[in-house]
Amino acid sequence: MRGPTKHHELPLTANTAGPPSGHLRADTHGPHAVHDTRDDHAVHSHGQHAGHSTAMFKDRFWLALALSVPVVYFSPMFGDLLGYMPPEFPGSAWIPPVLGTVIFLYGGQPFLRGGLNELSARRPGMMLLIGMAISVAFIASWVTTLGIGGFDLDFWWELALLVAIMLLGHWIEMRALGSAQGALDALAALLPDEAERITDAGTETVSVSLLRAGDLVLVRSGARMPADGTVTDGQAEFDESMTTGESKTVLRSPGDTVVAGTVATDNTVRVRVTAVGDDTALAGIQRLVAEAQASSTRAQALADRAAAFLFYFAAGAGVITFIAWTLLGSVPEAVTRTVTVLVIACPHALGLAIPLVIAISTEQAARAGVLIKNRMALERMRTVGVVLFDKTGTLTKGEPEVQDIAAAGGVGREELLALAAAVEADSEHPVARAIVRAARNQGIPVPQATDFRSMTGRGVSASVDGRTVQVGGPALLRELMATEPPGLAAATGAWMERGAAVLHVLADGKVLGAISLEDAIRPESLQAVAALQDRGIKVAMITGDARQVAQAVADKLHIDEVFAEVLPADKDKKVSELQSRGFKVAMVGDGVNDSPALARAEVGIAIGAGTDVAMESAGVVLAGNDPRAVLSMVDLSRASYRKMWQNLVWATGYNIISVPLAAGVLAFAGVMLSPAAGAVLMSVSTIVVALNAQLLRRVKLNPAQVR
Repeated sequence: MRGPTKHHELPLTANTAGPPSGHLRADTHGPHAVHDTRDDHAVHSHGQHAGHSTAMFKDRFWLALALSVPVVYFSPMFGDLLGYMPPEFPGSAWIPPVLGTVIFLYGGQPFLRGGLNELSARRPGMMLLIGMAISVAFIASWVTTLGIGGFDLDFWWELALLVAIMLLGHWIEMRALGSAQGALDALAALLPDEAERITDAGTETVSVSLLRAGDLVLVRSGARMPADGTVTDGQAEFDESMTTGESKTVLRSPGDTVVAGTVATDNTVRVRVTAVGDDTALAGIQRLVAEAQASSTRAQALADRAAAFLFYFAAGAGVITFIAWTLLGSVPEAVTRTVTVLVIACPHALGLAIPLVIAISTEQAARAGVLIKNRMALERMRTVGVVLFDKTGTLTKGEPEVQDIAAAGGVGREELLALAAAVEADSEHPVARAIVRAARNQGIPVPQATDFRSMTGRGVSASVDGRTVQVGGPALLRELMATEPPGLAAATGAWMERGAAVLHVLADGKVLGAISLEDAIRPESLQAVAALQDRGIKVAMITGDARQVAQAVADKLHIDEVFAEVLPADKDKKVSELQSRGFKVAMVGDGVNDSPALARAEVGIAIGAGTDVAMESAGVVLAGNDPRAVLSMVDLSRASYRKMWQNLVWATGYNIISVPLAAGVLAFAGVMLSPAAGAVLMSVSTIVVALNAQLLRRVKLNPAQVR
């Protein structure tokens, strides 16, 4: 394998070196210390779910649902509603209160604790509203069961269903939350556990944690770098895709910097360690991911804001109801009316309004090849003002492709390509594969080559039909003191101006022609860019490539703004720069170097063929490589947001209307909302919200039809 920058001297990217050691300093997280923080970000960052987990809500929901069936069936109030008489036998009357108590204490515990936390923080929300309703229903039901005061407030069935529905809603919601620490785990996995340290007595295998700056380590072919360092002996092709996002290997020789986590692909080298642990570039990226993700999880769900309003509304209505009916001289009626107000104010529909929309949206997106990992990404996508695409592997294929051929010296274009393909036929280098693929696609017969030889940093050579054929870049021409014919020089000059890589083909020392290679643009990219712009969204591109390479791609795709020659560590800063200009940013990328930017953006979108770290850092993952799938995300976000608001308006509007009726504001006209009728209306409201969310399934998400 050969490095494109030194072997063939291909200017496919201007940034082949990894970030210098110590450039990014991780002050809080070492690469092997991320697991202890998993719950802090994934769970505790969501205030109302503090200390809770998805599994906890799931387990409590299934138990509450199972216990709710007999509670509802044996409830006299529910039997009256449906016109049947619950069976009676010794102890049957105690089934609802006993099982209802278990549901309240076990299933309702997260809401009771969450409500107390919101109350102590003086920030009422969904948990306090639910906790208040189930507590009132629990106390009122026991008062009725024990025959105290002669009240008819049997809410056992409503309490059971309320807890079950709320647990279901929060289970769905927790499943939709993105895992903030998955990226950190993936980053930690890039480092080996052990390293071969070279000592005066030979080599010894030690834990990576024991390495110190100044140590000399042996990195064998196929092994990952255990720390940042400088090559002291040997040379090898390094896979640096985890930091640069580039699939092409890069030749590293004595004096060159290598980065922790990168892979020596073909040879063994000795490396002097310059940075370990928290001082490595990988740890710096890890720190940026953690900080960016922490800053992007503070947004509050729409339902929480609505719940805060409803809490004050219900509490105020309850107080006014009790005072008003007491002044009218009916304390029992005052208690009945107040309890009814507080119970029906609990947001059955509101608790499911957002989670149901998110769950259905997630399912629809998955069918379109879009994996939504973070619920807030779905909400934020509709507000995005600019989509920032990483160039390589996103808008382009991330691999070289033959773009043009210029022949000289009486040789035809097909013969020139055949000769180059013959020399490169046995190589697995990306450039070699591109040349062979071009010949195969054009149906050109490729002759057999012998005596293949690699000339590091210059090119390759082989014998073809009795001639010595060589393929390489400018260094090869200088070594052979060969010159381009004037006509050929004009063509190659134009290629270089637009940033293409140029390889010359020589036979017996004579230049026969040249081949240009460029990172191929995905055919879908032009459609994706145009469709985003049609929707009023600006499109920008970011890359480590040279300015002329980036501008050539941008011109072909009509991209609005280009960030070129950007170091891996600075992509995050470019996102912040766009945000400082007032844009909500969606970042689309596929490499580890993209992960801080993916996490910093309002919406991070990872190409599914990219690295695990990029996918973990993003809120959205595209299963394929089609950039038009971003359009599916935009359309789905806008449609789901409309459904969220419709559900919120319905759920909140129901409470605004039903609470006054339950309070008895129309009692003078003979209109009274009984506890049973209120419970039925709550169920109807929940059904309406669920059916409205189902309409999202009508949204068509087809990347091939983006316009």
